[in-house]
Amino acid sequence: MNKEKIILAYSGGLDTSIILKWLVNKGYEVICFIGDVGQKDDFKAVEEKAMALGASKVYIKNLQKEFVTGYIFPALQGNALYEGRYLLGTSLARPVLAKAQIDIAHEEGATIVSHGSTGKGNDQVRFELAYYALDPKIGVFSPWKDVEFLDQFKGRNDLLAYADEWDIHVTATREKPYSEDENLMHISHEAGVLEDPSSRPDASVFSMTNGIGDAPEKESILEIEFKDGIPTQISNLDDGTVKTDGLDMFLYLNEMGSLHGIGRIDMVENRFIGIKSRGVYETPGATILWEAHRDLEGIAMDKEVMHIRDGLIPKFAELIYNGFWFSPEMDFLLTCIAKSQEAVDGTVRVALLKGNVISIGRESPTSLYDQDMSSMDIEGGFDATDSQGFININAIRLKAHNYVLQKRNPYKWRKEISNE
Repeated sequence: MNKEKIILAYSGGLDTSIILKWLVNKGYEVICFIGDVGQKDDFKAVEEKAMALGASKVYIKNLQKEFVTGYIFPALQGNALYEGRYLLGTSLARPVLAKAQIDIAHEEGATIVSHGSTGKGNDQVRFELAYYALDPKIGVFSPWKDVEFLDQFKGRNDLLAYADEWDIHVTATREKPYSEDENLMHISHEAGVLEDPSSRPDASVFSMTNGIGDAPEKESILEIEFKDGIPTQISNLDDGTVKTDGLDMFLYLNEMGSLHGIGRIDMVENRFIGIKSRGVYETPGATILWEAHRDLEGIAMDKEVMHIRDGLIPKFAELIYNGFWFSPEMDFLLTCIAKSQEAVDGTVRVALLKGNVISIGRESPTSLYDQDMSSMDIEGGFDATDSQGFININAIRLKAHNYVLQKRNPYKWRKEISNE
């Protein structure tokens, strides 16, 4: 008799190892999926552990390049920032992982996928919305919302007892007093000792970036070239290093940003499910890219297009954060954003120093900046007397508003005037 197949997103940690063994003991054929999005894991060891726990097969998919070019760069084009600060490193990784997991399910003829995300966090929503958007008929087993699983595992002690019972090695995955999620875009730190928002994170929390005190005293100068709002080349003007591949560029920016202590954020954010959460993030390379891209838009992007696009940023970031990457509204926004980026071409030079990304120059073949017209010393074809008519026309509406206010409440108007 053929067992029912489940494709499990597997990390090798305590939770997913328990889930794997529990499903095997329930009679399922479990195929593990490990997505490489840049986390520093020993994937061979994780594969061996999964097979030892009863997995029938293990897929290890290198998704780093797809993550950068298919998700990070489109988010960059739209300057995606959640609540004005968070660069969405975890949120952007979830759809690329979910897509690969669904692809494996189709390849294996499996009708169920599973993950180890908790019932309080954002990731359960991100994974499951992506699963259903990509395959409306897929079944999802979410153990931390399953009654039978929850009856058996009420907390960490129950997980550890099950690990002892079934000889599941967990020494290598003992948790720090906080949780972490790492990929090539960032590392996040939250929960545990970080739940007190008034307490400064200990220096030992940070693992991806230098502290300001450890960062070099000398600045580094990088030149970043863009085409249609997408980076095409990174040049280090100090040592001559040049990167042109999308993934290589991003990894190099991570290296330089980490060296200079760039990209640390400590914030309290609003989760999709309504809970506030304190998150500490390190996002070095993306912080450099976002700053450079925004700077280039200043010289190469039409004013009205920019202002309309800027009005879309909160919604764009919210959709990414909440797990709606594969949605009709996201398709619409990505199309609009891509259109806005046409001719956002050029080069930005940035100085990296002590946690700062400082734009120090920009040039563009599609520049809308006219140095002569902007100059205070050169007329440049601009007749200053034309400004009077411009002001008069724009004042018509304000004068009319003033007139209406007087008509609606003349007594209050006279009283305000007399008190001046």
